[in-house]
Amino acid sequence: MPLPSLKGQRVAIIGGSSGIGYAVAECALAEGAQVVIGSSNAANVEAAAARLGKGATGGVANVSDEASVAAFFEGLGSFDHLVFTAGDWGPHLFASPIAQMNFGSAAEAMKVRFWGALMAIKHAHGRISPNGSITLTDGVLAHRPRKGAPLTTAFGGAIEHLARGLAVDLAPLRVNAVCPGLVLTENLALSPEVVSRQTERQLIPRGAEPAEVAQAYLYLMRGSYTTGQVLIVDGGRTLT
Repeated sequence: MPLPSLKGQRVAIIGGSSGIGYAVAECALAEGAQVVIGSSNAANVEAAAARLGKGATGGVANVSDEASVAAFFEGLGSFDHLVFTAGDWGPHLFASPIAQMNFGSAAEAMKVRFWGALMAIKHAHGRISPNGSITLTDGVLAHRPRKGAPLTTAFGGAIEHLARGLAVDLAPLRVNAVCPGLVLTENLALSPEVVSRQTERQLIPRGAEPAEVAQAYLYLMRGSYTTGQVLIVDGGRTLT
C-alpha cells in the first residue's frame, strides 16, 4: 500500500503567517498541497501568502473573535486538514513567580492558545473531509516543567488532553498534537547564549529549525492510522 500523499489536498493553517505555521505551509506546498493561512493581521497574511507563492492563499482569522473565525471557515469551504499553531509557546512565556502573576495576561493567553484552538475546531470540523485531520500545538514544558513558568506547563497539558478528547468525540476525523522543544523562529526573543544554555544538555544540543518541526505536522496529516497522539519533537530534551 503506498504512503498517503498531501498532493492535491487543502490545508488550513491558523497561525500560518510566521514561525512554525509558516514552515508547515512551505513544507505542505512542497508536497503538492494547497495551503490557506489564517492570522489576525491582514497585512501579515498577505505578505506571507505572497512569499509562499503559487498554491497559497490566506485570510484574516482572529481567534479572539468568533465571528472572524466563523467567516474565515465559511469562506474557505471544504478542506482536508486543519493545523493550529497560533500563539507563542516559547519557554519565556509567563516566566515570573506565582506571586507576581498577572491574571489578565494569563487569561488573554489562554484565550488564544486554548479557546482559540477550540473555536477554530468548532467552525472547521464540519468542513474537513472524513479522512482528514486536525493538529494542535503545545510545548515541551508540558512534560518538563521549568521554575517560573507553571502556566506554560498547564496550558500545554490542556492542549494535549483536548486533542485526546476530541479524537474520541470527532472520530473518524483524526485529532493529534505536536509538542515542540525550543524552535528557532523569527520571533524567538532569546539570545544565542540563552538558547545554547537551554539546549546544551539535550541529546541533540541545539534549537530546532522550524522546517524540522514542520515535518511532524506533515506526518500527522499523512498518518491515516494515527489519532489521539502527541508527537514530541524536542531534540531529546525530555530524556535528559
